[in-house]
Amino acid sequence: MSDPTSSVIRVSHSASQRELQETLNRLLASREGPLVEFKEAKRQFDEDKLGRYFTALANEANLAGQEVAWIVLGVDNSRTIVGTDYLRGEKNERTLRDHIEQGTRPGSGFRGIHELLTHGRVLLLEVPSAPRGIPMSWKGHYYARDGETLVPLSLDKQDTIRRQKIDNDWTAVPVPGATIKDLDEKALAKARSEFAAKHPEVADDIANWGTEEFLERARLTRDGCITRATILLLGTYAAGGKLNPHMAQITWHLVGQEEGYHHFTTPFLLNTTNLYQRIRNLEIKLLRPATLIAETVHKYDRWVVLEAIHNALAHQDYTSRARIIVTEYVDRLEIVNRGSFFEGRPEDYVTTDKVPEDYRNPFLVEAMASVGMIETMGFGIRKMTTLQRNRFLPLPDYDLSDPTHVKFNLYGRVVDEAYTTVLMERSDLPLADILALDRVQKGLPINRVDRQRLRRQELIEGRSPQLFVSAKIAQLAGSLASTQTRALSDTYFEKTILTYLSQHGSASRADLESLLWDKFGDGIDDKAAKLSNLLTKMRRRGRIRNVGSHAQAIWKAL
Repeated sequence: MSDPTSSVIRVSHSASQRELQETLNRLLASREGPLVEFKEAKRQFDEDKLGRYFTALANEANLAGQEVAWIVLGVDNSRTIVGTDYLRGEKNERTLRDHIEQGTRPGSGFRGIHELLTHGRVLLLEVPSAPRGIPMSWKGHYYARDGETLVPLSLDKQDTIRRQKIDNDWTAVPVPGATIKDLDEKALAKARSEFAAKHPEVADDIANWGTEEFLERARLTRDGCITRATILLLGTYAAGGKLNPHMAQITWHLVGQEEGYHHFTTPFLLNTTNLYQRIRNLEIKLLRPATLIAETVHKYDRWVVLEAIHNALAHQDYTSRARIIVTEYVDRLEIVNRGSFFEGRPEDYVTTDKVPEDYRNPFLVEAMASVGMIETMGFGIRKMTTLQRNRFLPLPDYDLSDPTHVKFNLYGRVVDEAYTTVLMERSDLPLADILALDRVQKGLPINRVDRQRLRRQELIEGRSPQLFVSAKIAQLAGSLASTQTRALSDTYFEKTILTYLSQHGSASRADLESLLWDKFGDGIDDKAAKLSNLLTKMRRRGRIRNVGSHAQAIWKAL
């Protein structure tokens, strides 16, 4: 009898009980092997053990060329349905999903958790295949199956999976008909100078290398062929068209009181700098607390901006046929590329010595590294964070809420004066504390451990989730709104408004007065003017818009 798991079993997210029963019947008819695991789990199941099974089955599905594998709970080793009480309720299911996503690298989760009510309650947990080219680990360890046994993933199997990445690297593919004539001369000269600066041990020899030899030594060509990566970095404007229907384009988009846009294409070795020069990088002044000494800095650090753009270029999913978008707001830059955050979590590269094990576009990444566009040890995110911290501005952050995009935010304006004061006064604070404090000033949640640590240092106040930088620090910054009540920063008020708009869709002036009057406290004499100033500020920053009349404003979030 053929193994029913040798072909893909698909279950829709809204699967009927009949569909689930048919799936279970097929799984019960199979032998328990690399792609299916039955567990009794009458009441509970060890979630760390479940994570090990998850990654083992994900790796085996990858090796078998299958989309999914299965963990079936409520069935014992004799294939008898015994039922399970495990994972009842949405809260428990959400907790399990978070647990699995946090423990796996690259981060992954169940494709579906399906409840079947048959002779007893059965859970069918749908495990997605590990990504091509990337073996999946659980808390740093790799697992596989040997028959019905959970075992470490062998080096041979790891190598088999990793080799998929080279074969599947879009950027390493030769471009048909492309020659040296398709490369921009200025970009070639720039590549030589940057390669020489990065590799001084061969700087004297580089001048004697022909173009073909230089390109091969700099990992810009593959076996003498012009690749998609070569065109992306060095190709002329016309050569960029040879990548069609895939898009080789980064768009700068200006949003605010002034609007504009410009599309940049190949060669990106030159044109990422040309894009940077479009950004309005004005000087801003930061006043040190209790002094009249002002720190003058540019809104954005050149190295940080280029590092962020180059990271988006290196990690873009080019098979999606989408452009990279750099949006310039009044107070921040937003850089969006297609594809999930590739390995781990952004904060791992700030607070630990994590080094990435793999890349979405390894050939392009190696080429960019050879000409000094990026570094490949994972230090870029930490350096961007440190440079921003040393400039007393909010830390860069990532919005990963959409798994198909990575959205990077770089701030060019103070969000909360109290936070800026902490950076000026407490140069001894570790990055972990600054990261947590930065999330507080932005109205984002922090975990219990960070919350307790910041409270002990009297850096934060308030009751979760409405935390804010300590009033003592705010007072030092001269930003207390009242001597009788503790102050809340404009950031808190803006967050409160945006939360209300997200929950209710819109708000009238009367709605917002009712929402904020008590929160303003006694120290603000003209609350109406305070609210008007807040709304004007948020509108100019592109956070909200008025869809009503001047006399009867109706506010909505953008």
